[in-house]
Amino acid sequence: MLPRHKRFLGILVTLIGVTVAIALILSSFQDNLLYYVTPSEAIKKIDDDQSKFRIGGLVEVGSFKRKDGSLQSRFVLTDGIESVEVNYIGILPDLFREGQGIIVTGKFDKMKIFIASEVLAKHDENYMPPDIHALKEPTS
Repeated sequence: MLPRHKRFLGILVTLIGVTVAIALILSSFQDNLLYYVTPSEAIKKIDDDQSKFRIGGLVEVGSFKRKDGSLQSRFVLTDGIESVEVNYIGILPDLFREGQGIIVTGKFDKMKIFIASEVLAKHDENYMPPDIHALKEPTS
């Protein structure tokens, strides 16, 4: 075998190896991604799939209910078109409030109520801790 054939074969094997490695990394990364859907898209998924997924939307004003002394809360998540009732047992994030954007992870039960296992509160890119925000406000 000529030296240039050995070099070509070495380069070819290396390229195939790198390609396989990149394909494995990307497929593993894709499996770990968890996108969120809107309430409108989630309603279409109710009968299709019973696996865990995320829904993102706004907490409808006036929909939040919690029993006194309980960690069980109920609220309605909306995208302005459709609404989904959500049940969650646990401590809600500090940024959670009505009218706020949130993402819930869970799945629908047989009564078409979304049972959340995790609640994440979203904030915009202008978020500032209250202490710093108070310092930046002009005093009159």
